[in-house]
Amino acid sequence: MPTITVNDLLGNRQEIEVSVGSSLMEALRDANFEDVLALCGGSLSCATCHVHIDRAFVDKLPAQSQDERDLLELSDSVTAESRLSCQIPMTEELDQMTVSLVKVD
Repeated sequence: MPTITVNDLLGNRQEIEVSVGSSLMEALRDANFEDVLALCGGSLSCATCHVHIDRAFVDKLPAQSQDERDLLELSDSVTAESRLSCQIPMTEELDQMTVSLVKVD
């Protein structure tokens, strides 16, 4: 089971185990990270699960869809490492990835 490190909005770091096949958003929600609102439940209709991904792992993720890019453009906190966590399926390849939560605008 992959383990990821999560940096929360207060600068705290926490390691969590994530089931392969679940989305990163589901893992963050299930680990009770309250800053991941995930208001649409992963249906790609909001950006309240916005996270920043460790640069070393960006190329290991599936390509962004146009819908994901459009939603991220609405955020003031968008960077090259920005992703919607609902669009990241967890795989063994993502073991040891670091994710930073983003304040929802």
